[in-house]
Amino acid sequence: MSGFGDPKAKLLIIGLAPAAHGGNRTGRMFTGDSSGDWVAKVLYDNGFATKSTSLKKNDGFELINAYITAAVKCAPPQNKPTKEEINTCSDYLYEELFLLKNVKVIICLGKIAFDALKSILGVKQQKFFHGNNFSYGGKTILCSYHPSRQNTQTGRLRWDQWNKIFLEAKSMLSDKSVFSF
Repeated sequence: MSGFGDPKAKLLIIGLAPAAHGGNRTGRMFTGDSSGDWVAKVLYDNGFATKSTSLKKNDGFELINAYITAAVKCAPPQNKPTKEEINTCSDYLYEELFLLKNVKVIICLGKIAFDALKSILGVKQQKFFHGNNFSYGGKTILCSYHPSRQNTQTGRLRWDQWNKIFLEAKSMLSDKSVFSF
């Protein structure tokens, strides 16, 4: 499944894969499931989306200065992609990164998304943990736990932690001095 959003976006969000009962069913990433509910609301609350819900592909939900994609392009069994699936899909993620020329901030949702991005960029020293951020190649990478039910219902990812990631991204994109080359 390909990503979606503003092709001139400055914010890129990389998830794990289309969820079997969400993106895979609806044809759009983070649409029609509980993870999508969290993504749509936080994007809307921070000015990156036109509405706070994303229920089906043609529901009027559009991204503003943001683009969403995934490390893996198909729904893996039990949401656990194999290394081979991740490697196979890395060429597609690489192409998206290449085509999205204006991206300044990348949010990785979960360790698999983070590891896929690290591999493509050749980043060696960074580790995944919620709230980690670092600069690489003129971009800022932010790490967040994935908004899966497993993380949100257990309290591993609380709304305030989640929103803080997007507030930080929004702040970085509005601070022009951060990205002067």
